[in-house]
Amino acid sequence: MKKIETDRLIIRNFYKADSRGLLEYLANPRVSCFLEDKVQTMEEAALKIQKRGEDDSIIAVCLKESDYLIGEIFYLKEEPDTYSIGWHFNAQYEGKGYASESVKAFLKYLFTQKDARRVYAYVEEDNYKSQKLCKKLGMRKEGCFVEFISFTTYKDGTPKYENTLQYALLKNEWIKNSSINEL
Repeated sequence: MKKIETDRLIIRNFYKADSRGLLEYLANPRVSCFLEDKVQTMEEAALKIQKRGEDDSIIAVCLKESDYLIGEIFYLKEEPDTYSIGWHFNAQYEGKGYASESVKAFLKYLFTQKDARRVYAYVEEDNYKSQKLCKKLGMRKEGCFVEFISFTTYKDGTPKYENTLQYALLKNEWIKNSSINEL
């Protein structure tokens, strides 16, 4: 993937040097959908970095001033022109607008470089920060899937199914809303 730069961030493929940053946010995932990505050692983080470095569908979000990894954005393409997107950020960098800044740039990339017609995101019902981000990006809530998926279990071992919201944005909506596509 071609590197994307914003005022404060660099969005690029993963590098070997990103292991420490990845370990910081994957050691204790706060959202259930990232539990399977959990890593506990630098060695595990380095292995994940190696795999991610070869994959353009999951990209690193880094501070421009230091090139330090603070999160990631990912997509899954559904033919012919729809993309499911998501993000995961280090809690230490919350409240500074980095998620908004990077995902805005990523949406611009998908709509202008990948010819996306429609982009959507699944958000767990109790993930209020991601819901707020979706709204800020101009995405509209399309629905709630009740007991949609299980990423974890209860203490007795039975699956814990979670309600999942879906937010979406069409390219023509993105174009109409100049505050979303301006960087």
